[in-house]
Order: sequence, then structure tokens, then C-alpha cells
Amino acid sequence: MSCLFDSLSYFFRMDGYSIRQTICDYLQQNKKIIDGLDTSFILSLDGNNYINRMRMNDTWGGAIEIQAACNIWNVKIVIFNKRNRENSVIEFLPIDNRFSNIIKLSWNGSHYEPI
Repeated sequence: MSCLFDSLSYFFRMDGYSIRQTICDYLQQNKKIIDGLDTSFILSLDGNNYINRMRMNDTWGGAIEIQAACNIWNVKIVIFNKRNRENSVIEFLPIDNRFSNIIKLSWNGSHYEPI
């Protein structure tokens, strides 16, 4: 299982597998990822195999899945990037910019952890 989905399960009270499938369903329905950019364009860059691979437990999740989670659950997700000295912060917001909760995760370049 991917650490991203397991980390999100800490906040959503769903298991990582269910979160993964919900996000993949959202992507498969061609919902908007960010304003002006729907899923089909992003996924077409990968030969349309992206969702099938993402449904597999050993595939790591990343920015697309984080943004989809924001849109699905109306949350802001803040990623604390621990892989560099600057410890930069990356913020993901739902497409309408309205959110009911803030989720914080750390990322070391290859692993997500809930904060």
C-alpha cells in the first residue's frame, strides 16, 4: 500500500485502499483537477494507463491524487517538504478554494507521514 493513501486514512476514517479507489473513481469520471484543467488531459499524457496503474496497491500516489483528495473531501492539504534544507511547504486547495479542514503531511522525497 502507498504511504500517501495510508497517511490520508488517518484523517478520513477510511482505509487506504478505499481512499485510493475513491480518488481513482474521481479521476475516471473526468472531474476537474484544477481550474481550467480536467483529468482527461493530464491522463492522456500517460497513454491513459494512469488510472489502471494507480488502482494497484503498489503504485505510489502524488500531486494528482493529493489534489483530487482536496476536491473530493473539501480539505486543504499542506505538505511539509523535508527533503531539502529549506523545508518548503506545498499547499493544495479544493478547486473552489473552500475547505472544511486542514490536513498536514510531511514528505521526505519518497515517503508521506501524517502530522
